[in-house]
This record gives sequence, structure tokens and C-alpha cells, in this order.
Amino acid sequence: MTKKTGKIDETLKKLAAATPTATARPAVDRRGAGLAGDPDCPLCGGLGYLRRELPVDDPEFGKLIICTCRQGEVAHKVHEKLFSISNLEHLRHLTFENFQARGRIGLSPWQADSLQTAYNQSRQFAQNLNGWLLLQGGYGCGKTHLAAAIANFTVEIGVPTLFITVPDLLDALRFAYDDPQSTFEQRFEEIRSAPLLIMDDFGTQNATPWAQEKLFQIVNYRYINRQPMVVTTNLLLEQIEGRIRSRLEDPDLVTRVFIQATDFRRPTDDAGHPELSSLASHSQQTFSTWEDRRTEELPPADVTSLEKALRTATDYAKKPRGWLVFNGTYGCGKTHLAAAIGNALADIGQPPMFISVSELLDHLRATFSPNSPTSLDRRFEEIRTAPLLILDALGEQSPTPWAAEKLFQLLDYRYVGKLPTVITTAKYLEELDARIVSRLIDERLCTICAITAKGYRGAGVKKVRRKGK
Repeated sequence: MTKKTGKIDETLKKLAAATPTATARPAVDRRGAGLAGDPDCPLCGGLGYLRRELPVDDPEFGKLIICTCRQGEVAHKVHEKLFSISNLEHLRHLTFENFQARGRIGLSPWQADSLQTAYNQSRQFAQNLNGWLLLQGGYGCGKTHLAAAIANFTVEIGVPTLFITVPDLLDALRFAYDDPQSTFEQRFEEIRSAPLLIMDDFGTQNATPWAQEKLFQIVNYRYINRQPMVVTTNLLLEQIEGRIRSRLEDPDLVTRVFIQATDFRRPTDDAGHPELSSLASHSQQTFSTWEDRRTEELPPADVTSLEKALRTATDYAKKPRGWLVFNGTYGCGKTHLAAAIGNALADIGQPPMFISVSELLDHLRATFSPNSPTSLDRRFEEIRTAPLLILDALGEQSPTPWAAEKLFQLLDYRYVGKLPTVITTAKYLEELDARIVSRLIDERLCTICAITAKGYRGAGVKKVRRKGK
């Protein structure tokens, strides 16, 4: 050890000696004013801080720790600070008690079930604060209500909680640069280390490189330290930045809940979306008007395929689950069976959205007009979150990159959410978008019903082609 180094060590030791240790009772004049801690505290003697007995070369040497006599005060200040930058004051009315766990009248059973599951998982999370909770779903499905209910519950039991929308979070960081009361570093630390962080509307932020980097730093810090967090989003995981997505996909930490309920702001009689659905024009296509076509002297295999298609359709109408795809040539009866499913459900007050792919794309394009009464996002949301979507004539649309992308986004959303969907197509699977095909051949969700009979007008047979089949 050099003479110079020895002097530095001696100086550090003298400075450290002036602060009480966690093991020694300090000799402090309790009559002094401005003490941070309890004057009668046997550990710090009123200083409010302690130092640990560590070697000089330890990286933690000389660092102060908060004494137990101040921890309550510090926690209270943290609580107040987090509350001041949150939006929770305006969401006090959103609680578990006033959340309709089965949703409003008009929801399908599977929609109500998804809402009930989300409610149960949210209550469990609030009580245990273990891991992360990811709430996914469309606009108005109840995500924010449940997230706010968690926040109100935890605040009530004394847990410092930061509830904030992601755009507001980023604004809080940006404004910290000009805040004379707090540095950017302080504000960033307050947010990322909050005992409970709830980020609402993830994905609505302006995706600048700076914003993405800050969000990743927050998410990654909490991921490494296993700090509890709630995230709500209407995005699919595939639409979230890759580094953040990889953390949200960790099944050991994250509980994912997909809410299938529709926007609670919609009228209860709007489930069929009459302005979008063309089911009314197919009102005559029911199971009772279906013809078995035996008089056409079709080959036995074709008759069998028609009988199987009818059984599959009637069973699906009784209990819509997963995806059902009717594949066959033009005029073979695909659309009739799809419409029959829709009409059967409409008869019991659960009208689905029935729409051809070409009409769907036209509705989306119409929102580009300055006179459109609704936005593209809102129209797209109405379609992709429909309780039951019957999509007719897949593959007949104009094959533009924009159309292909919208169709994939639509079907991928419903695939991830396992939303009931009926599809008809006259195309070979190999002729469809490969990304969509990868969903259609998933036998865990999708049933492909191939109709081999020729069309009513004598069109050629169009069988489904699948590798290895």
C-alpha cells in the first residue's frame, strides 16, 4: 500500500466513524434540531440513517441505509409521490365491487366466461402481488376497469402503487427534464422501482426510439428484479417490440388473460352490426332449406362429404367453439351452411357478423374518406372482436399488400384469442397467405370441412390440399 492510498483509507474510515452502525448504539445529542429519524431510536439516535460495517474496499462501504425508524415515513412519501404522478384520483370509482364479472346482457357464454376469468385473475393478483398480469382485449372490454380496481385495492391496503397510461408515463419522464423539483434520474427511478407498477394502454404511445428504449429499461428492470406489474393492451404480442415481448411471454412470471367481451359502450342490440353484416341477405339459407342433392346422382364420396358438412355445421351452431372452415368449389353449398349457422344463432338472439372478405375490405377502405363517421381503427376493432365472425369467400379479395396485412391482423387476433370464426373458401390452402394457412391447419383450434361435391351449376371439384393428406 502506498503512502497516498493509506491516507485516503484513513480519511474514509474517519468519515464512516461519524455515522452510527447498524450494530452499535450511537452517542447522539438528542436535543439537536432537524433530526431525520426518531430521537429515541436506539439504532440511529435520530439521524435516520445507518451504515453497515464493511471493509474499505467493499463497493458498498460508506453507503447509508435508511433506519427502521424512518421506513414508515419513507414509504408514505413514496406513496404520495407515486400517487401524485398517477391518474388514479380520477379512477377511484373503478373497483372490484362495481365490476360486472359476467358482463352486460347480450354477451355470449364464452365472452362472459373470459370476463369472469379476467376478474378472478385480477382479484387473485391484487391479493398476492406475485408476478405480472397481462390483460389483453379490444376497446371497452374491461381491461382498464380491472387494472384500476387492482390499484385501488392495493392503495387501500397501503401498497405504494403507480397507475399510469403509457403515454402519460413517457410524458412524466419528458417533463422531468424541465422540473426544478426533480431530476430525470429521480423520476425514472421512482417509476421503474415503484412497489407496484400498472401500465395501462400499452401500445398507444408514440413508438419513437427514445420511448421504446425507456419502456424497455423499465420493463427489463422489473423483469430482472421480479417486481409485480400489470400491463393492459389491445395489441397482440406480435405487435409489441421484440425485447419487451420476450419478457411478456415468460410463462414463469406472466399470467396472460385475453378478454373476449365486446365494447361495453355499444348498445346491447348492436351485436349483429347490421351496418356491416350481410346476414339479412342470406335469410333463406337455413338448415331447413339445405338440400342433400341426392337427386343429382353424385358419387357416394361426394354425398358423404355433404352429409358430414351438414352435421358439422349443425353441431357448431349449437355450441360455437374454435374455427370452422368450409372448403370446396363454387356453388357446392359452403356459403349456405355458413349462413345457416348464422341464422340459427340469430334466431336465439345471438346474431353473428356475416361478411364477405371483399365487403370487409370495402368497409375498411371507406373509413379513409374525410366524411366517414368512424375511424379505421374503430371499424377494424368492431370486426376483429365480433363474438362470432363468419367470413365468406376468403381468397377472392384483391391481393394487395395492404389487404393481405389487414386480413392477417384480423385472423391472427382471433386466433390468439380463440374467438369463434367460420370461414369459407374455394381456394386451395396453398393459394392462401402462408401466415393464415399456418393458423388454419392448427387442429387444436380449427376444423377443416372439405366438400368434394361439384357445384350446383356443374363447376369442377376443388378439394382441399394438405401436405401428407
